[in-house]
Amino acid sequence: MGEFFNLDNKFFQAINKIVDCIALSVIWMVCCIPVAFTGYLAIGTKTLIFWLLSCIAVVPAGVATTAMYYAINKVIRHGRSYIWTEFWHSFRSNFKQAAVISVILSLAAVLLGVDAYIMYQLALSGDKTGAFYIIFIVLLIFEAAWALYIFPYMARFENTTKQVLKNTAYIAVANLPKTIVMVVVLGAVVLTVYLFPVILVVIPAVFMLLINLLMEKVFRKYMSDEDLAAEEERDREAYN
Repeated sequence: MGEFFNLDNKFFQAINKIVDCIALSVIWMVCCIPVAFTGYLAIGTKTLIFWLLSCIAVVPAGVATTAMYYAINKVIRHGRSYIWTEFWHSFRSNFKQAAVISVILSLAAVLLGVDAYIMYQLALSGDKTGAFYIIFIVLLIFEAAWALYIFPYMARFENTTKQVLKNTAYIAVANLPKTIVMVVVLGAVVLTVYLFPVILVVIPAVFMLLINLLMEKVFRKYMSDEDLAAEEERDREAYN
């Protein structure tokens, strides 16, 4: 009985991780309010100015995505430090670069989305060139896959913005099977949220945890022996 009430046993550790996932998901959703609001206005009014505003409003969401990955990898996966502390540490330290990259990605997504919409309308009118909307949709999917690598990469490594974009594009293509799996998981999560919106209270962090399990295996292939040894040492210290 005494073992059951021990806060270090597996049951309470699991409860703590669930609570941490809920806390992270809520923080992330709060950071997504600006882009969700401007995106809603953009879709509802079909006005270019709101689409452009959403490209700026996406900044808190992009920075929060980087911070969520950092906190999940360090706290939930490896038991080091605390969720609140590590989330805001990453949020502050990666803000500038994550903000710039978030704007770049959102602008590209808007341009591709507009092109896809225009081509689709042409296809509906019978214009054969409208069939090219499929190409823009494929490019949007690739951008989503690319973004799945970009934000975790920023959370884990320091590099210039140009190198972040270049390295993650290479890694995404070089590890295509895992990239496809992650895109499928993303699609499944989007569908699940559409069917059961209440799951938003926990699914963002759970999704990022699943991505982390795959992503870290990919990242380890590009880390030096010294970096790997240092990480293993930090993990041993955390569990002792």
